[in-house]
Amino acid sequence: MPLATLVLAAVTLQRLAELALSNHNTARLLAHGGVEKSPRHYPVIVILHAAWLALLWVVAASATVDLSWLAVFGVLQGLRVWVISTLGKRWTTRIIVVPGETRVRRGPYRYVDHPNYLIVVVEFIALPMALGQPLVAIVFTVLNAAVLWVRIRAEELALDEAEPHR
Repeated sequence: MPLATLVLAAVTLQRLAELALSNHNTARLLAHGGVEKSPRHYPVIVILHAAWLALLWVVAASATVDLSWLAVFGVLQGLRVWVISTLGKRWTTRIIVVPGETRVRRGPYRYVDHPNYLIVVVEFIALPMALGQPLVAIVFTVLNAAVLWVRIRAEELALDEAEPHR
């Protein structure tokens, strides 16, 4: 089996596991008084990420893998785990806030307000480049930037509204 196929299979399984974790955490947060904010853009995010991965399956499942870009992608996965573990039960792919809870300011959040989005930006470049698909990297980076422009603004507003006033 080509290395590219193994990489894509691993990324697909990882993303499916993350969606399961997200759904579990979302249900828990909502059951504890959490409120979903700005849900209308969420399907666009799901479609964008699914299309990115599906297109890579179509155009690169048997590609030669650039190991240096794959190493970059591997480092990003470690950072992704750091983000998810830092947020713990609060991590979800949706914008869910529990009124009165303060923002997380530990782990990667000490350095960057939205580390997961930074990671995703670089992932959208690194994985296609590892699979020899620079056009996929360019197109999806531009599309992702548009989605993140909406997402980050919505998340900032939701967090500001939910955080207790000092």
